[in-house]
Order: sequence, then structure tokens, then C-alpha cells
Amino acid sequence: MRTTTRRTHGVRRALTGALLAGLTLLTSAGAAVADDPSVSASPAGDEAGPTEAGTTFRTATALKPDQTGTAQASTGDYLYWVFPADAGQRPTVEATVKLPENAARRSTSTWQIDVYDGLRRRQACMYGHQTRKAAADAATVELSCVLRPVRAWSEPWANDPLPGSYYVRLTVVDLPADELGLPVGAEVRATVKEQGGAHDVDGALSEPLVPGVSVASAGDTGDAGASAAPRVPSAGEPENGWASGWWTDRWLWTVGGGVLAALAAVFGYSLTRGRGRPARVPQGV
Repeated sequence: MRTTTRRTHGVRRALTGALLAGLTLLTSAGAAVADDPSVSASPAGDEAGPTEAGTTFRTATALKPDQTGTAQASTGDYLYWVFPADAGQRPTVEATVKLPENAARRSTSTWQIDVYDGLRRRQACMYGHQTRKAAADAATVELSCVLRPVRAWSEPWANDPLPGSYYVRLTVVDLPADELGLPVGAEVRATVKEQGGAHDVDGALSEPLVPGVSVASAGDTGDAGASAAPRVPSAGEPENGWASGWWTDRWLWTVGGGVLAALAAVFGYSLTRGRGRPARVPQGV
């Protein structure tokens, strides 16, 4: 009887140890995949940003995440930049406009920053100062826009932000005509913050919303035997590719829940099974 009890306790300890070891290994593997630089684009904060801006969507200047772009322009110009944002990220755009000297200005001005996705749909800001007025004696005006987290997939009729290129447009929207054309300086910075599995959805886009991505995909399926040149990321695309795929930190919660359920089942079985045949009961009864 004591031998049977010892064996039972040994099996319990073995099962518990195996389950905990499996959970540890899976957690470590998940953290390694999440930290893999090939999964998400690395920030480029140390690199020098562009010193000019585009004037249309087609000529938008590419920005990398955490990179600052500058430009010299005139009041009334439309300035465009483009940066990539992937599923599970929440983009933030900040802009600073250096206004002309006070002697050249006599009126207040209103500046605005707009963000458009790869389909050129204007995306609403969760919070921030998207539009601001600058007094006649102001030296600078600062604007910001925090977008909603990017979703991996959405219904066609929805206006949810999706993986792909995001265009930033900066311009003055209210200024007397006689003050248009004065020189200004612009500084724009785009950052992305990982939001985790709380914003994951079932489904994914076949291709990110990047201009020309369908043409590039069609070219990749051409002559497979020919030696292909190294692929150069287009404007508004991460250097290491798009991270939208099978991995999400929800896998950790799923595996963890399964392990806890297995442990609970083993513990419940040990409680309901009892201690076997009492020693005082003879065999065969």
C-alpha cells in the first residue's frame, strides 16, 4: 500500500515538473521570437533623417520609425512624408513648425497635420493637437497626432488603420493671402509603439497597403531560374519586411492556459481518486 502511494506521488511530481518545464520552454521561445529583429523593424533613431519633404502623395519623402525629417518650405506649401506601420503598432506623429520672424508676420496662423493610410483614407487621431493656432509673435507651433492601433485585418467597409504606408501632410490652413510664401522650417518625427496581443484579430491582409506592392509581387513570380537582384524596400516599407504573420503574444496566453488547465486536471484527479483500497480490507472484497 505504501509502495502504491509513493508511486502515485512520484507520478504527480513527474507530471508537474514536465508541465512546468514545457511552459518555461514555450515562454522562452515566445520571448525569443518576439525579440527577433526579423519580426519587427528596428528603430532608426541614430540615422540622419531626410532634409526635404514631398509636395504630393506620390513624391512623399520616406521616414523610418523614430527618425526625424526636416524641410525648408514656404507658408502655403503642402509637405508630405511617408512611414511604415505594422499590425499591433500604434503610430504617433509629431511636428514642429518654425515660423518666420515677427517683423514679417502681422496675423495669427492655423497649422494642421493630417495622417492618411495606404488607401489615402484620412485617419482620425485618438488624441493630440492635430490643429493649432500660432500667434503673430510666436516662434514655433507644435502639433501631434496619436493614431489608433493598426489592425492586421478589417472589414472592407470599415475605416480601421491597416498595415502599410502612412502619409503625413503638414500645411497651414488659415493665413491671410498677403502672408503666403514666407519661409518656414518644418520638423516631423514618426514613432510606433507595440501594443501587444490585446489588439490582435483573426485574419490578415494578403498584402500590406503599400503603393506598388501588387506589381512587385507579380514580378517576383516571374522567371524563378533567373538570378534575382537584392530586393530594395520601397518608400513606406520596413527594411526587415512586414511582421504581420502567425506570431502573436496571444500564443503565450493560450499555451499558459493549457498548461494551467492540465495542472488543474491532475490535481483534481488526485483529490477525487482517493488513496486506494484501505489496508484493513482483505483482497477480493
